[in-house]
Amino acid sequence: MKSFTDGLNSRPPRTQPYFELVVVGTSLGGLSALELLLKKLPVTFPAAIAIVQHRHKDSDTSLSQFLQSCSVLPLKDAEDKEAIVPGQVYLAPADYHLLVEDVGRFALSTEMPVSYARPSIDVLFESAADAYGARGIGVILTGSGRDGAQGLARIKARGGLAIVQDPKTSESRMMPEAAIATTAVDWILPLADIAPRLIHLCQPVIR
Repeated sequence: MKSFTDGLNSRPPRTQPYFELVVVGTSLGGLSALELLLKKLPVTFPAAIAIVQHRHKDSDTSLSQFLQSCSVLPLKDAEDKEAIVPGQVYLAPADYHLLVEDVGRFALSTEMPVSYARPSIDVLFESAADAYGARGIGVILTGSGRDGAQGLARIKARGGLAIVQDPKTSESRMMPEAAIATTAVDWILPLADIAPRLIHLCQPVIR
């Protein structure tokens, strides 16, 4: 005879991604790095991705248009109060800080530049760490300066994962080296290996 609990245990397992948000920061050399990263992500990639690429405050929409041409995932400039959708790539608009306001929503800010940058990688990473905790992954790619190092450390402190591009494969080593010096990163990877690692980490798991 089957009991009531037998029926509960026989239900099919629920599938959901464990990591819900990937935040990416880059500066000098970032265009080619992002091109390769996005080209390797499949249309089935389940997590949302938010990117800060340092750029001039008067930049137009050509960056998002170019990156969309490299990606099978939908890509757009993030908007204030916009809901965060799985499988969508968001780019920080020129001259705005991009923040994760709470789980599932972005905010834009015109507060003062951080580390001489607006958008700032640290601002995005720190807010993502506070909102998503262990469900977030931070990725630092090629770039000059130290922006992103403190934010990546916050992601690790909140239980998330930290990935840094191997400085030897970076057009500019400064940003990856600063992140490595500041944080006990989980992986230091050649650029070509970062997307496969993200795919492996973000595949839906059985709950």
